Amino acid sequence: MRYFVTLAVALLASPVFAVDKPSFVLFVTDDQRADALSCYGHQVLKTPNIDRIAANGTRFTNPFVTTSICCISRASVISGRLARNHKVPDFNTAFNKDVFATTFPVLLKQAGYRVGIVGKWGIGGPPPKEHFDFWDAWGGQGEFFHAVSGEKVHNSEYLARQAVKFIADTPADTPFCLILLYKSPHEPYEPDPRDTELFKDVKITPPKTADAKFYDQLPGFLKTSLNRVRATRDFPTPDKYQEFVKQYWRCIAGVDRSVGVVTSALADKKRADNTVLIYTSDNGFFLDERGFNHKWLMYEESIRVPLIVSDPRSPKTPRGATRNEMVLNIDIAPTILSYAGVAVPKEMDGTSLKPLVAGEKSEWRTHFFYEHHYFHSKDPNNTIPRTEGVRTERWKYVVYPDEPEYTELFDLQNDPLEEHNLATDAKHKGALEEMKALYAKEVKRLPPAIPGGTPGKK
Repeated sequence: MRYFVTLAVALLASPVFAVDKPSFVLFVTDDQRADALSCYGHQVLKTPNIDRIAANGTRFTNPFVTTSICCISRASVISGRLARNHKVPDFNTAFNKDVFATTFPVLLKQAGYRVGIVGKWGIGGPPPKEHFDFWDAWGGQGEFFHAVSGEKVHNSEYLARQAVKFIADTPADTPFCLILLYKSPHEPYEPDPRDTELFKDVKITPPKTADAKFYDQLPGFLKTSLNRVRATRDFPTPDKYQEFVKQYWRCIAGVDRSVGVVTSALADKKRADNTVLIYTSDNGFFLDERGFNHKWLMYEESIRVPLIVSDPRSPKTPRGATRNEMVLNIDIAPTILSYAGVAVPKEMDGTSLKPLVAGEKSEWRTHFFYEHHYFHSKDPNNTIPRTEGVRTERWKYVVYPDEPEYTELFDLQNDPLEEHNLATDAKHKGALEEMKALYAKEVKRLPPAIPGGTPGKK
């Protein structure tokens, strides 16, 4: 009897075992728009490994970011907070001590997880290596190719190799969380050499809103924004556009191969059946919609991202499911913590996706607040307009704090491509007033915005 009592006490006092808690792999790409996966309906780009995660999990059809720029969005993913609450407004600012203490990697490590991170951290300040068991990340943009023992290795392949090592080095009885932060498909859009021939003979049809009339109807400050500057730089001719988009897709094809290497490593080490996989991106991307390139603004192409969650321990019934709720990048941190059985800090703005992945009916948000206050340049012909707004399931209301005379109202139900700004249409005055009131309510409940960035810096 004494033996069993002693054993029971020892078990209660021991660290959490991998069989008791799920492990996690979080894949985050850079600048990947929501439709750039075959499981999201892309007709040319094939992503079988990522599709397999969706087939075994839940694919969200309405995922968004709350700020469409890499450093701030990545801080939102890690912290579960809106930009003005995590207080990282640019590439140079680090998490403050109090905010970082409530991020999901820190809390998982405290709960007995082995926590690793590889890739583009993207957040300023000294690297917080001491809070991770394995750190191979960088604060800046990084490079597409790594020198490894004399070999030139593409970033997506490098992340896969480091992931394989991390998984192999983690004891079988230890739960882990591995965060993989890809550079692809961010500029300068350099694919793995194995993918350079992909799509060679494909003829790409530009989007409907690439028609010049959609650019012409924009106000002057959007016509001269950095979105337009980058578009005229990156694809000034139809031929350049074709090659640009193909390079973008090729980068994503390399990510898919990398994901396949990681999931195979999980299977080889008998960890696949207890590892929750999450795939997303830090923001969306324009590919000539309205004559724009890159992200930043609140149009759908910029704020929509892919989001897939697969829990292999869940019943088979909800697998391969889709959910239409509006889900956000700030939901990822509380999701991971709730799966791990770790209390979600009250400071987090996001909500756990766990019940949605389980196929449950759940009361869910009907709107969200968007903000983008990163400052790029004093040059009016090369700037990112500051943006705020609210989006509901049907309506989107957008304001530009430095251009108060211009606002936007879109009926997303009847105008999903946002072709018609209804802000000055008398027939929609009621909807406009409702959205204005909702926006004012959001601004009132939140602390002031935190502008960031340095003029002339990227």
